Amino acid sequence: MSLSIYSCRETTEEKTEDAVEEMGNDIEESTEEAGQEVENAAENAGNEMEEEVEGTDDMNADDDM
Repeated sequence: MSLSIYSCRETTEEKTEDAVEEMGNDIEESTEEAGQEVENAAENAGNEMEEEVEGTDDMNADDDM
């Protein structure tokens, strides 16, 4: 009986560890994706500002902010 209780507890601990590890992986992936989106937005904003300053901005373009 004690062997089955220990085995059940060990399985629960393993499942918990796996779930926590998976959450950490998801957080890391989401953070990387968010960082890339921020970089892309900053680059786009920089390009738009450059176009405005240089007078080359196409007011009807799809890339306008």
